[in-house]
Amino acid sequence: MHATASLQSAARPLAIARWLLAVAVMIALIVVIGGITRLTESGVSITEWKPVTGMIPPLTQAQWQAEFAAYQQTPQYIQINGPAGMTLATYKFIFFWEWVHRLLARLIGFAFALPLVWFWAKGQIPRGFKPRLLVLLALGGMQGVVGWWMVKSGIQYDVKVSHLRLATHLTVALVTFAGLIWTALDLRALARGGAPARLTGFSAIVLIMLAVQLIYGALMAGLRAGHIAADWPLMQGRLFPAGIDWSGGFGHAMIYDPFLVHFVHRWWGWVVAAALIVLARRLRRLDMRAASRAIHSAFGAQLLLGIATVMSGVALWLAVLHQLTGALLLAATVWGAHGLGCNNKRQVIA
Repeated sequence: MHATASLQSAARPLAIARWLLAVAVMIALIVVIGGITRLTESGVSITEWKPVTGMIPPLTQAQWQAEFAAYQQTPQYIQINGPAGMTLATYKFIFFWEWVHRLLARLIGFAFALPLVWFWAKGQIPRGFKPRLLVLLALGGMQGVVGWWMVKSGIQYDVKVSHLRLATHLTVALVTFAGLIWTALDLRALARGGAPARLTGFSAIVLIMLAVQLIYGALMAGLRAGHIAADWPLMQGRLFPAGIDWSGGFGHAMIYDPFLVHFVHRWWGWVVAAALIVLARRLRRLDMRAASRAIHSAFGAQLLLGIATVMSGVALWLAVLHQLTGALLLAATVWGAHGLGCNNKRQVIA
């Protein structure tokens, strides 16, 4: 009994919560960099996965020529960039974004793993949280594997990475992001004498609805579906788009046809917005006004940015801002879901 009390007194839930939120901020940043990487078609510019030595970019002209020669064997170069006359200077630009993306991923791994070892060794992790932290660590490792699995699809099979693998890559990142935030909120509640929150049925439904929307956003990006219509609310002058390929069946069209994927992403967003309004109103009734305002602000900005992105012809800065706001919307929704799941209002982190 004395040993257990001693371990609990050594726990530092607030410090661990701050660390987890810092890692979550890094994941939001890598989501932005990932968006830039996709929009600049940089994802397959580095054709090998070197977890350690890949941290160092080419330093000599010979090294740059070797990297460029490897890229010239990819379908993207053979079919698109080669005929367009890509130079080494242009290649260096797309290499830069993919290298930054991978470097930041490694830094996130260090930023999570090293403090985890430190807190664990010092006995500062509160009882019951070690398994959760190990799951988050495993998700981070899985993200690296899924990222390379995604890139390989563009190196070997197509001029672009698989949109399904891209959606998987983003989904793992956002699940990790949400898990970090929820765990940090639980730890902050614990530091104030509260207990971990439970996920209510309603909150789970809202989070699943939002997850579907975010996955469709990834499918949109992978299929370049944002480019097929620059008008709103109509698509090419029609409410329901023409040109959908139904030959593979309804299920196939729902994830492979860019017209239908765009349509679903465009209008499912409003269904999600309605669910988020209900969530925000429940939070407001419980006097959780900060979380309520965060949800309203995030989904409002996200809807406007989505419309602006489409009408701009997918301008880079708008598309990236849209992707960042999607991550912030997820963070706000997790915050709200956590608030509803607290045992009483005194545990809510306002």
